[in-house]
This record gives sequence, structure tokens and C-alpha cells, in this order.
Amino acid sequence: MKAVKAKPKAAKRKGPRAAAPAKSERAAGATPKRVAAILAKLDEAYPAVTCALEHVNPFQLLIATILSAQCTDVRVNEVTRTLFQKYHSPEDFAYANPRELETEIRPTGFFRNKTKSIQGASKKIVEEFHGKVPQTMEELLTLPGVARKTANVVLGTAFGIAAGVVVDTHVQRLSMRLDLTRNTDPKKIEQDLMRIIPKEKWILFSHQLIWHGRRVCVARKPRCAECNLEHICYSKDKTI
Repeated sequence: MKAVKAKPKAAKRKGPRAAAPAKSERAAGATPKRVAAILAKLDEAYPAVTCALEHVNPFQLLIATILSAQCTDVRVNEVTRTLFQKYHSPEDFAYANPRELETEIRPTGFFRNKTKSIQGASKKIVEEFHGKVPQTMEELLTLPGVARKTANVVLGTAFGIAAGVVVDTHVQRLSMRLDLTRNTDPKKIEQDLMRIIPKEKWILFSHQLIWHGRRVCVARKPRCAECNLEHICYSKDKTI
């Protein structure tokens, strides 16, 4: 008598798979303990650094920061030493001859766009803010040529207001090297840093990273042997 083969059981229909939980975007190096260690080392190396742009009032700092786009602070300071002797107030800049102003700031690069930004911001300060640089992020962002980086520089350095973290090229590079962020967009990097750096440290922290990026953690061939953060840094482009 032939054995009867059992029919294979029909496979159960599976419903749609549940979506896998999204991986955390937080950088592995952004743990509270490691962040505290980084801040302590930065405090050791740069206890009282501030903005390198020379200025005597908030308006001069605003102009210098606009000029610093795609330009070194050293070059900007060279230009503003004579610029601020000729133009003293927002009115002076707002109603200056554009061609003359372009000539004055030409060494900083992108001088035509910077002239439009400087004159546009100056006119708005004169006509809408009674000749005073506004002290809120929202108002500063209404000025031509002013984005979050410039606004954070002015608020933090001129007024001591911690509205965010300055993210320039140095802060961007070092934040990624130190594994404090996985983002490359400055706005997202700022948000990452604001989440992990205590607010009372926002202003000083950005100055410290900028100074460290200029002196030690340079873009090409960082001087890791001179860095007091070397033992807690595991960047792929370390030189030791």
C-alpha cells in the first residue's frame, strides 16, 4: 500500500513588516561624560578667549562679521582699521557712495555683495531700529547679510546673550573631528551642539573651538602632538 504524502502546509501570509526603529542621529562621542572632559580641556587651554574681530561697539562688530565671510579675521582687521576711521555710524555706511565703499572693502573679497549687505543692514538699523543694533535673534535675522552665525557672534560677543552657538568653518571641522555631531550642515550642527553643551558655555565654547582650530587643530595636518584633547580624540585624520 502506497504511503500518502502529506500536503505541505500553506505558508502563513505575513503582514507588512513593522518599520525598523530609526537609528539615533546623536554622535557616539557626544556622551555627557566625554563632553564634560572636552569642555574641561578647552577651559585649560583657552580660559578667557573672545572674538578676534577688532571692534569698539556692537555695530562695528556687525560690520566686521559681515566682512569676515570667506575671509580671515586678520585681513578683516587690516581693512576695518582704516574703514572705521572713515565711517563711524550706521548713517555713514547706509548713505555712503557704494563704489567708494566697495573700494574700501575690496581686499575682503566678494566686495559687491558685502557692500549691498552692509548698506542694507545699516539702512534698516537707521530707519527701523533707531540707529541701534537689535538684541534679539529674530530682529537680527531681518537685516540683509545676517544669518545665524553673524547674529550669534553679535549677540554673544557684543551683548553676552547666548541665543545659539557660532558655527564657522573651524567649529564645523572640530565638532566633526571630535565626534560631537554627525551632520555637515551648519544649522544642524548648531542644533546638535546646543543639545549637548550647557547654555552657559555656548558663547565661550565657540570661541575656544575657533582658537583651537586656528592654532592646533588646523584643517591640513592637525598638530595632534600639541593638542591637550589628543587622548580623547579618535578622528580618522589624526597625525599621531
